[in-house]
This record gives sequence, C-alpha cells and structure tokens, in this order.
Amino acid sequence: MGRVAELTVEERAAALAELPLWNLREDGAAITRQFRFKDFAQAWAFMGKVAALAEAQDHHPEWSNVYNRVEITLTTHDAGGLSARDVRLAKAVDAIA
Repeated sequence: MGRVAELTVEERAAALAELPLWNLREDGAAITRQFRFKDFAQAWAFMGKVAALAEAQDHHPEWSNVYNRVEITLTTHDAGGLSARDVRLAKAVDAIA
C-alpha cells in the first residue's frame, strides 16, 4: 500500500462537519470520541464490533475502556496525522454505536 496522505485543513474541517460527535485533538493530528454504555458487558461487546471493523479496514484505533466507557482515538501514523482512513473508520464506528 502506498503512503497515506494527511488531510488538509479544509478536508479536516469538512470531515469533522460529518462527524459531530468526534473531537479534534488539540494538535489536529487525531480525532477522539467517548462512548458510554449501560455496563461493562455492553462496552466490551461494542469493542468487539469495532475490532472487527478495524481488522476489515486494516486500520486500528488507539482506545481505552473503563467499566462502561470506551474512548477511541483515530490517527494515521503513516500519514503523520488525520487521514481519510480515520474518517472512514469513525463513520463505521458511529454506524454501530
């Protein structure tokens, strides 16, 4: 696979307009979102679904889980910041949340 391009400022703004529940990290290199569930079992089930999406897209999130909360950070290390791959995965995650 060739090098993945980092989104421009304009592309980043357009992507965030389509992802209103995601927040741009202060450095502009990643997006984050926190999810809350009824309990740990629901949070864990959600993480399993996201893991399957990530594997299918060959793009893996940085994430953490504490009881009923899951926080996901998406960035593309190969691009040095936010890329279209992050936007695509964020939209897929939103569809199952």
